[in-house]
Formats: sequence, structure tokens, C-alpha cells
Amino acid sequence: MVTTTHVPEAARLTSAVSPDSSRPDPLGSPRPSRRSRRLWVLGCLACAVWAGCFPILSNLVPEQNWGLIACVGYLLAAAAAAFAPARLAPRLAAGLALLGAALVPLAVMLAQHWAQSEVQVVQYSAERLLRTGSPYIPDPHRVTQYNPYLPAMALFGLPRALLGTHSTVLRFIGDARVWFLLAFVGSVIPAWRLLRPTGETGQTGQTGQTGPTGQTGSAAAAARSNGWLALAAVTASPLIALSVAVSGVDLPLIGCCLLGLACAGRGHARRAGLVIALACALKWTAWPALPVALLLLQNRYGWRAALRCAVAGLAAAGALILPSVLVTPGAVLEQVIRFPLGLSPMRTPANSPLPGHLLAELGSGGRLASLVLLGLGGLGVALWLLLRPPGSATQAADRLAAGVAVAFLLAPAGRFGYLDLPVLLVLWPRLAACSLRAVPERALPERGALERAAANAPERSGIVSQEDVVVAVDS
Repeated sequence: MVTTTHVPEAARLTSAVSPDSSRPDPLGSPRPSRRSRRLWVLGCLACAVWAGCFPILSNLVPEQNWGLIACVGYLLAAAAAAFAPARLAPRLAAGLALLGAALVPLAVMLAQHWAQSEVQVVQYSAERLLRTGSPYIPDPHRVTQYNPYLPAMALFGLPRALLGTHSTVLRFIGDARVWFLLAFVGSVIPAWRLLRPTGETGQTGQTGQTGPTGQTGSAAAAARSNGWLALAAVTASPLIALSVAVSGVDLPLIGCCLLGLACAGRGHARRAGLVIALACALKWTAWPALPVALLLLQNRYGWRAALRCAVAGLAAAGALILPSVLVTPGAVLEQVIRFPLGLSPMRTPANSPLPGHLLAELGSGGRLASLVLLGLGGLGVALWLLLRPPGSATQAADRLAAGVAVAFLLAPAGRFGYLDLPVLLVLWPRLAACSLRAVPERALPERGALERAAANAPERSGIVSQEDVVVAVDS
């Protein structure tokens, strides 16, 4: 006997995906339309132009060489998107872009010992951590001896410190950029699965719900295929590919923030706290993620969930940070706080012409103005959070993106590459939901709202309609 329960329209979970199945998937459907093919071609050409500017405008050798190699990769990807068979065009374009803009440049950089200075900073800090118990030099004399990262960043340099450079294979395996990339991929894949709208992953775990046509297997396969395609496309974009090849220090931070907010959106409070704690122990710029996650959990699951996340996050972050602070407190203050803000006697190389840096270049008055604007911007984002607390992981990511974007734009020192974090915070949850629009709050009731509505609704039998949900089968 099949038992059905009528779920009211207001209580049913709605998807961020348009019900119009004729619309092409922006990530590439089995047979992409002409419009989708044109988007892929134009996107690859835009990336090629972006990469082609680096040999001309950048004064850093790793970025110049990345631009030369990546430009060729993007042009090949554009050709594949334009002329390959329709079924293969998106995957070929994404694969060629990923190979030409990220993996091949990374291999060339490793072979030629090309890297930005932060890679050497992370690897040297790991050696100091093993020797002294702290990744910081008490009295640095050169800019490359300053370590502006929190202690957990040194963990990515441990493979090089432990394996050494006695052979080419060990040098490749131990390079911190390889581990930055693995941490990024290992974070955004589970984040994608958690950010998918409930009922579209082919799983029936939380709602007990299957698709209206019963094709949950094919839907799950399509979700997985689009997930891998989205990951390849995003990693191959200049936002990530440049960082993969020449630096990579922001990749684990981005991945941990995305995964932490995704866990919070599903109600995994302790897991969210632990993941965000790792991000907070990498760079101080990740600390706004913790209050955003707490507000999301409190808004959807109550104070107990928020408290569990706070306890787990603060305890884990403290365990990762405090030992080094206790060993070298002065070095942590000087290198982690004063140096990135441009308040140290040693000038930071993070000097992209962002508004805060341009103000700071005007003198002490300009530096004070940039700090005041930074504080006012942070206050504005905090008020937004308190007055309109996030109701979904996507909204939490939007608010965190606004906060860190304000910090990066108005800080006395910064780089354009720092903006990768807010861009990915806005983009990745929407790609997972297959919608570039924000998911409305009313479409995301708290977990358990559906179950309560089903429990209170009267049972009825008969023909299963679109308003019925199969909840039990008795033989």
C-alpha cells in the first residue's frame, strides 16, 4: 500500500532552478544551444585577452610567463567551444582551459623554480615551525622574512620541509602550491554537494523526497556532471588559474569559507565551526566568516546550533593560533597585523592601486582616512548582517563577500588578487544552485519545516498528484 501525504504549497521546498526545462544550462547541457556555444567562445576569448595583458602590464616574471602560456590555452579552448561537436564542446573547452591556464603553467613554474615570494614565505615558515615551534622570525630584516599569515598557513609548507628537494619528483610533490590546490578542490567539491537545492542531488536523506518524474538517478548524474564541469571552468578561469600557477595562498582560504558556510546552511554546526576555524587560522581576513555562519545557524536552527559552532570554531582556531602567539607575540603583532595594514616600517609588496592604498599614499592623513573608511564600511556590513540576518548559505556568502570586499578595497595595502575570495563567494553557491539569481528567503524554510507540515496535514489516499509526496510503502 502506498501512503501519500499532501504538503501545502507554502511548506514545500522550492528549487532555485527554473522549471522551464527548455532553457539551456549555463554550464553546458548535453546539447548546448547556439547561444550557449557563443557564451563559451566569448568567455574563453575574454580570458585570453585577460591573460594576454599580464606580459605587458605586470612587472612580476611569474605572472608574465603565466600570461603567455594561459593565453594560448584559452585560445585553444575558444576554438574547441566554436568547432567541436555540440555534445563535447563545453567539456573540451573547460578541459583545454584548465590544462592550458592552470596545470601546464603550474608544471612550468615548478620546473623553472618560478613563484611569487609568498610561496617561499610559507615554505620557509614551515621550516622555522619545525625548528623553533613558531613560524615567525623575531627580528626580520628583509620583506621576504615577514610572514603575514596566521600559523596554520605554515602547514602547507611542511611537505617541502619534510621531503626536501633532493629530486625533481620530491620538489614537485613538496611544493606548497600543489597542496594549496588540493585543499581548494577538496573543499569546493563537498561545498557544491551541500549547496545544491534539496531534492536535486538525487538523494532523499533529509526530505525523503524524490523527483516528480522518478528520475532521481539521472538527475543525480546530471548534477555530478555539471558539478565537475563548473569546477573545471572556475579553476580554469583567470580568477583561480593565475593563483594556482604562481601563488595559491588564497585557495585554501576560499575553499574553507565556501565549505564552512555550506555546512552551516545544512545545519552541520560543529563541522562548520571546525572548517571555518581552519580558514581563520590561515589569514585574519577569514575571521568575518565566523559571525556570518553563527547568524545563519541562529536564524535557521536556533541558538544551540550557533553555540555549538562558536565553541567548536573558537576552540579549534585557538589551538592552531595560540601556541605561536605565546612563543613569539611581538612577531605575530608586527607581521600578521601591522605589516599587512601598511603600519610596519617595512613596506608590504601588496600595493595594487585600490582606493585604500591610493589614500594611504597621500601621507599620514590619507592613511588615517583609509582606516576610518575601513571601519565605517565594516560597521555598515555589520548592521546589514544584524538587521537582515542570512536565511541561506547563498545569502550568508553574499554578506561575507560584501564584508571582505570592503576590507580589501579600503585597507591601506592590498592586491587585486585578494578579490578572488568575494567573487567566488558570490559565484560558487549560485553555480551550485544552477541560478545566477539570489535564492529568495521564502524558498528556504528551516530544516524540519517540511516534516512538521507533513505531520500536521491530514492523510489521504488516491491518485498521486504533483502536490503529493510518497512517504512510505507497505507490503
